[in-house]
Amino acid sequence: MNRRRFLSAAAGALSLGVMPQVTGGLRKGDLVMAAGETVRVPDSQVGSLYPFLRQCAGHCTQELSFLNDRFAPRDLDAWKRQGRAKLHELLRYDPPRVDPRAEVLERVDCGDYVRERVTFQTTPDIRVPAFVLLPKGERQRRPAIVALHDHGGFYVWGKEKIVAVENEHPSLAEFKRLYYGNRSYASELAKRGYVVIAIDMFYWGERRMLLPADPPAWHHPDQMSADDVTAFNVRSGANTWTVGTGLFEAGLTWSGVMFLDDLRTVDYLLTRPEVDPERIGCVGLSVGGFRSAHLAGLDARIKAAVVVGWMCSYGSMLQGHLTSIGPMKVVPGLYRYLDLPDVVSMTAPGSLMVIHGSQDGLFPMAGVQEAFDKIAKVYQKAGVPERFQPVVYDGPHEFNLPMQEKAFAWLDRWLKA
Repeated sequence: MNRRRFLSAAAGALSLGVMPQVTGGLRKGDLVMAAGETVRVPDSQVGSLYPFLRQCAGHCTQELSFLNDRFAPRDLDAWKRQGRAKLHELLRYDPPRVDPRAEVLERVDCGDYVRERVTFQTTPDIRVPAFVLLPKGERQRRPAIVALHDHGGFYVWGKEKIVAVENEHPSLAEFKRLYYGNRSYASELAKRGYVVIAIDMFYWGERRMLLPADPPAWHHPDQMSADDVTAFNVRSGANTWTVGTGLFEAGLTWSGVMFLDDLRTVDYLLTRPEVDPERIGCVGLSVGGFRSAHLAGLDARIKAAVVVGWMCSYGSMLQGHLTSIGPMKVVPGLYRYLDLPDVVSMTAPGSLMVIHGSQDGLFPMAGVQEAFDKIAKVYQKAGVPERFQPVVYDGPHEFNLPMQEKAFAWLDRWLKA
């Protein structure tokens, strides 16, 4: 069967609600029956359903992309207002603003900087734990960075993945060695003169999900064995769809909670007398990169952003990379209006660096390049092509030392001038 006939048959079967009758385990290329015809199962994470997904995605034109002819170069601000408004609408989460009512729980002298452990309100119902790193030296308003921790299937710790702490757990140290070149990059930024804030994302660190039957040690990370850490991470990973479903059923999205916490983190940051409100940036790896992309796109107060290991066109991920998205990164209906490169481009004319590893199996390289090309075209149309820099390293999904040095130089260029 040729490609046209295959797509027509599969789409027709799905539109009629006819499911292929399959017995036993399918292998790539096995034949199944759909609407009375024999079709070849696509090499896809969703198998015979893939043609339907691709067909639906083909109808999505990203009508709010700045590259749409309806937007002239002079319409940059108007485009961003429309794009941000639509994204906020789709996130289905808009709790009222509140006074952060921050409380400093601990201050630790770390040599070049002071580490504060704080909590503050992001909504009437949520109080977020965070580290604030304050460089020593002359009292002055300094550039600030919102440092965003990763996913990594590693839930016991959040902010500690990127901030140096005393008596670091061996499992946490090993994680930093694998993904961060054995460096706490938020602490490194503080040493270089930035005020840095890092919060625990919903479901990580102090905000992790605990259940009644959990062993007592799971309530105290410093008491957990390496096996405990592994078991907790496995349990947490297995429950993400349960939590995601709960959030959807409660009328909101996981991504909405995640992004709003980051936006309200900027609100709190601006209450700090140490921070220059005109020099704020953000950076993160993996889901931290995903958060960085959306924080930069949604918040005009972000002047420079670095996105590491999470930039790709959504359409290119439909066939073999859906599991890279997961429930916490879904914005229902977004692809009709904006692709991910459109979202992050809303930071223009703010500066943007996107770093990707060529061996990162979470994303198809063709989709990464497609995203790079689209961002470059948006920045070109906005008249600031020099403020976007795509970077590809020959490496896996990580934020290694050369990547960090590249990112820090970019932030210095735009925030320390």
